[in-house]
Amino acid sequence: QSVEVIFSQVGPVVLLKFRNKAVPVFVDSLVAGSIQGALAGQKPPRPLSHDLMHTILESLDAKVSQVVITHKEGIYYGALTIVVGKTPKVFDSRSSDAIALAIRFKAPILVPQSLVDSFGVDLPEARGKQL
Repeated sequence: QSVEVIFSQVGPVVLLKFRNKAVPVFVDSLVAGSIQGALAGQKPPRPLSHDLMHTILESLDAKVSQVVITHKEGIYYGALTIVVGKTPKVFDSRSSDAIALAIRFKAPILVPQSLVDSFGVDLPEARGKQL
């Protein structure tokens, strides 16, 4: 799987890519910039919200271990699993915030196959390659 941010005519989109399909998640421009910056390894001069959350969690010896993206009634949700010590805790989250944190922690972003089958769009051959 891989993640890519694109800027479409209707706004920023995060593409969650799986083999030859991508699940498009529309996000606001601030989150798109945050995700793009994390993917590129950029450090902003002042921490953005997701950078701050990353720093706080690390200072508490906690980390994001995985994110599960689900879909219900036209809305994507993120189940953000944070491990504190050895105890996992799951938090409801906007999918975009969960993706932004998963990237910073290098945690897997899991999408059920049924969601990919229902909402995934076919990728052109050249764009379907893994990053």
